[in-house]
Amino acid sequence: MTRVVEQSAPGYPSPLGARVHGSGINVAVRVPEVATGVQVSIYDDAAHHWRHVALTRRTGGVVHGWIDGVRPGARYGIRVDGPWDPARGLRFNAAKLLLDPYGLAVDGRWDGHVSCYGYVFGNELMRNEEDSAGHVPTSVVVEPADVHHFDWGGVTAPRTPMAESVIYEVHAKGFTKLMPGVPEHLRGTYAGMAHPAAVEHLVSLGVTAVELLPVYEVADEAHLIDLGLTNYWGYNPISWFAPRGAYAAAGSRGQQVREFKEMVKALHSAGIEVLLDVVYNHSGEAGALGPTLSLRGLDEGAYYQRSADGAHHFDATGCGNTLDATNPTAMALILDSLRYWVSEMHVDGFRFDLAPQLARVGEDIDFLSACISAVGQDPILSQVKLIAEPWDIGPGGYQFGNFPANWHEWNDRYRDAVREFWRGDDVGVAEISKRIAGSADVFGPRFRPPAASVNFVTAHDGFTMRDLVSYNSKHNLANGESNRDGTTDNRSWNCGVEGETDNESVLELRRRHLRNLMATLVLSTGVPMLVAGDEFGRTQRGNNNAYSQDNEISWLDWDLQPWQEEMLNFTRRLIAIRKHHPALRRPEYASCEAAGLDQTPELMWFATDGEPMLAEDWKDLGLHAVAGFFSGRVPDPDRTRAGSLDTPSFLVLLNAGSAPVEFSLPGAPYGVSYRRVVNTAEEVSADAPWLDHAGDTVEVAANSLVALIVLG
Repeated sequence: MTRVVEQSAPGYPSPLGARVHGSGINVAVRVPEVATGVQVSIYDDAAHHWRHVALTRRTGGVVHGWIDGVRPGARYGIRVDGPWDPARGLRFNAAKLLLDPYGLAVDGRWDGHVSCYGYVFGNELMRNEEDSAGHVPTSVVVEPADVHHFDWGGVTAPRTPMAESVIYEVHAKGFTKLMPGVPEHLRGTYAGMAHPAAVEHLVSLGVTAVELLPVYEVADEAHLIDLGLTNYWGYNPISWFAPRGAYAAAGSRGQQVREFKEMVKALHSAGIEVLLDVVYNHSGEAGALGPTLSLRGLDEGAYYQRSADGAHHFDATGCGNTLDATNPTAMALILDSLRYWVSEMHVDGFRFDLAPQLARVGEDIDFLSACISAVGQDPILSQVKLIAEPWDIGPGGYQFGNFPANWHEWNDRYRDAVREFWRGDDVGVAEISKRIAGSADVFGPRFRPPAASVNFVTAHDGFTMRDLVSYNSKHNLANGESNRDGTTDNRSWNCGVEGETDNESVLELRRRHLRNLMATLVLSTGVPMLVAGDEFGRTQRGNNNAYSQDNEISWLDWDLQPWQEEMLNFTRRLIAIRKHHPALRRPEYASCEAAGLDQTPELMWFATDGEPMLAEDWKDLGLHAVAGFFSGRVPDPDRTRAGSLDTPSFLVLLNAGSAPVEFSLPGAPYGVSYRRVVNTAEEVSADAPWLDHAGDTVEVAANSLVALIVLG
């Protein structure tokens, strides 16, 4: 079908994307020189047809134009014509309606229709001329007041130091989808998360930051569309500036921008930071034979790393493609997007999915690469929290401990050590002791502080904490992949029965292990990250890869049983203890050496007899009990002053064995008297009304932890 094409006025090459300008919009699109034409297709809601306008001017690598009569809320897409030569990474196809990579909002989703593919099925070298409009999402023109003139009401970011942070990993929809107290029409939305009932839970829990699973627009994988499922987690992006429209209570015609900002404003008002889980390692267009939704039709050779033969993608992500952060065009998109989320949306930092990809130069990893260096030197980005998932699946992709000094990293060695220790594995106590003390062996040699370590026991990817103590094996049949998906390396323990049970002894053991895991996480040196729902023991019914489950499997169930209320109160109490005691959140690593004759070592590990651990003790893989002393003498957080603060010290007794253990409490110079503040063997934990004294023995039940404040 022949399109009637208008001609735009010249317009401006900056800013990129479509922005309201006067009585119309200015559109600027970055395309390579070989592109022979760029059109903007705008849907006229009143006339129910498309208006097609050719952009008439090129300035450098940007084609641009001004289009009259287009207002906020209008839906549009980009069409780019040019050579079709897949072997050279050239897949231009004007029949494909493309998302604007700098678009600020998106409406609709792609439906898997054959027209969305640039090639003919059965002949990948032949261009598919069928128009994809109507089967793909469109970009949306956003109201300028929501972009640059939003009223923040004087609310500013909390700017919590990383060492003081407690991170709460949460899904923007699943958090409130079933939450009582949130009006039904707001549940599962940004507005729902900004509702006082949702904010109150976060405040009462004591977390300092929410880390939102990806909130920008995504494309469902083709196999999920065939199965009638969706990509619930959101790790399949197609638009890096646009907050996901499905999470806007008011609709997806630009309102999502305003609603997202209102959510950030509400959380900041409550003292809670907003971190975004971001994906700059791949896009939702999959491999070379995936759909053409945006980048592929704009400049495939610039945005994606190519294989040696040029016709296929280099895949370090397991998702079919890998963004080329070394290419100036792709790197600009990454950096511009990050700056937009900080400058305009006021987010406080990012967790980077498969972060080594930002440092990947070809098949190698180089932390002096242009993109990583630019992030570290950028006057905006260098001032926010940067958290790496320090691995991808490409060559040399495991880079834990190797990120630059201003980055923080997910600590999978902490996760594995905690799981193995409390499962009762014969691994000794050396590894768990290092992880609890802040992983100085990993980060210390490069002069990175304990806050470099983001400690976690569970994350969105894997078992929930409750499932970790309820299942030995994954149960992912709901995902439609015959239980083949998801990791088999869970390091979990079902406490004797697989899955749900009425056996009270099994349930009591599971609840104790939940308390063990949570107490270890919150009391460890480093930055704790909780997963939403773990604070009260939510379950995903054994699904350890619920990425496609936009339903009750993933949504938080707030109908809590009495034991879950107790677990919630226990978690609140742990976080409160952490906040009130600097010994548990040291800005520097504790030393095992006394600073002077009259001073106590900042860190000491004891055997059950109250004597310091010996070299042979650390080598005993059958040892399941150890005590850690954490001095309350910590550096003054005001770095303009010298000296240290004298605050209460802590003694933590851990017993992962199957029998009770009696610990002798160490005497001077470590302590004279002690008060118990945590005992995971108790269903309802409370401060002990009595004091323990140096030389006394404290019985620590099987599979449990006791924490004591040192009083003198």
